[in-house]
Amino acid sequence: MDITTSTVFIPGATSGIGLAIARALTEAGSRVIAGGRSVSRLSEPFDTVEIDVTDAASVARARDRVLDKHPDLSAVITMSGIMVPEDLRDPAHFATTERTIDTNLLGTIRVVDAFTPHFLQRGAGTIVTVSSGLAYVPFPLTPAYGATKAAVHSYSESLRQQLAGTGVEVAELIPPEVATELMPGGTTSPTAMPLADFVRESVALLATDPTPHEITVDRVKPLRHAVTDGTYHQLLGALSQALAALGR
Repeated sequence: MDITTSTVFIPGATSGIGLAIARALTEAGSRVIAGGRSVSRLSEPFDTVEIDVTDAASVARARDRVLDKHPDLSAVITMSGIMVPEDLRDPAHFATTERTIDTNLLGTIRVVDAFTPHFLQRGAGTIVTVSSGLAYVPFPLTPAYGATKAAVHSYSESLRQQLAGTGVEVAELIPPEVATELMPGGTTSPTAMPLADFVRESVALLATDPTPHEITVDRVKPLRHAVTDGTYHQLLGALSQALAALGR
């Protein structure tokens, strides 16, 4: 992906990783359209479009507005996502499960479906889905989050195969724990990768030619390769220590 000339729509770019990537791509020369439910609070040098990825009508309106103003759109990065703890011993958790699936998985699919016909018509384009290192080793405190991100990984693999030969490429961004408000430890988590470091390394990988199928910074590779490295159960045990928070 040529990050110096691309026109990129990023739903979920009003905060965290999405906003930081939007800024980095803008600085590199790309034209960025930031999407979100609260774009009015942004004061950035890129266009904004309101979008709620849990609402099919909102996604369709956003697509129409983006393509009407930017018919040369060349990339979409599906950043919208939520991460909420769940106590699976309490049936009340199901509302959180539903919201997480609707946002992280179905929201991704809604956005991909909305823009795929445009890229197919152009015969070119880049779709970047966003999974997580927790798609490969779950964080038991946030079970629906890990499940949705594992599903996004699988969906991305199938999407890439179905679009092979069309000129439309599919890349999967796989973040580790990054210091943002999304993560349980927030922006000050001592175990999280600094946001600026993650974005710098990820954008550099995204810019390589050819665009990699998976954008994996060094920090996430232990999770991504835990099964083949034989460290899966060790890492799962370490992540399971966070379950003590449910007792509080």
